[in-house]
Amino acid sequence: MDPAPAYPRVRLLAPRLPQHPAIFRRALQADARLAPGSVVDLVDDTGRFLARGFWNGHARIGLRVLTRDARESIDGDWIGARIAAALALRTRLGLDQGQGAARLIHAEGDALPGLVVDRYADLLVIEYFAAGMWKLREGIEGALRTHYPEATLYHFAETHVQKQESFDCRPAPIPAPRWIREHDLEFQVQPGTRHKTGFFVDQRDHRARLGAWASGRMLDVCCNSGGFALNAARAGCGEVTGIDLDPDVLDLARTNATRNTLRAEFLAADLFAYLEQALAAGRRWDTLVLDPAKLTRDAAKLAQALRTYVAMNALAMRALTPGGLLLSCSCTGLVDEPAFLEALRRAAALVGRELQILHVGGAGADHPWRVAAPEGRYLKAVFARVM
Repeated sequence: MDPAPAYPRVRLLAPRLPQHPAIFRRALQADARLAPGSVVDLVDDTGRFLARGFWNGHARIGLRVLTRDARESIDGDWIGARIAAALALRTRLGLDQGQGAARLIHAEGDALPGLVVDRYADLLVIEYFAAGMWKLREGIEGALRTHYPEATLYHFAETHVQKQESFDCRPAPIPAPRWIREHDLEFQVQPGTRHKTGFFVDQRDHRARLGAWASGRMLDVCCNSGGFALNAARAGCGEVTGIDLDPDVLDLARTNATRNTLRAEFLAADLFAYLEQALAAGRRWDTLVLDPAKLTRDAAKLAQALRTYVAMNALAMRALTPGGLLLSCSCTGLVDEPAFLEALRRAAALVGRELQILHVGGAGADHPWRVAAPEGRYLKAVFARVM
């Protein structure tokens, strides 16, 4: 291995290097002229090498650790090797299927902080979360083309991320929709909309479980493109309804139902108003899925988010028949599993119901996470009988 080039130095002010790959700006001292996304060496008070990573003096996270090996250069070969390792893992797990959907790269979970790549058949959707990864985009996209020479690549970064990280990811032309196959159902995926990379791959395993366990009348709250609802319809649920506030995803859900020759009704509705009106009318369901969008990214608003989880789950529990099946989900990374389970306990106590927990899960194996970065395990999915 050739010696690594000399990189600018950033000094760690804390007494020891954290295991977490993200280090806050306040714990670092650096030359103010360093550009966001620069590769730097992290050193201690004596100048001893600690780690190498992306610097960003404008962001709350000042350093994203890429390697703790001083011999590793951050270049095209390095990014190619990391991407190859991530793809080899998906192949080993049997998750990278030609007409299916899979997360190919999951940021810190694959030692590539600031980068997410999802595959939808022959379309690769690349999401950038860090200025440093954006600077390496040519190497990233070149490595992906080596493994998927026939694929179409589409990249984006959310506006708030670009602002926080100080980089300009110009919008790419929105690609044509793709059809993917999951659990013998077909779903249309349209990247470039408001819903992340186009489809919630992280719920794949839970859609299968819901399809195996659902029965009776089923309600899918925050249904998006109908993944849970259509698995329930195929399982034989006699009446399937999905509600969401976004008319575009409701149109997509209807398209998916037609494609799969399944019967389901999709309605534009606010979950609180819809459930309150349903309860007043005496309506109940035997299976109910509650999968809301992320409630907050701000730790200062965590308490309010937990109160919201209690309120919406209390309504959902009231809307279930005794012994009915509830799948309640949270994708708010700041809410860990114990806190979410406590919110469900409080909701049950509030409405005088008891929960029998059947299964607690997270994202699939194509969303690996590091024990030193537990927020990578952001998804909580709780299957329970509401007694």
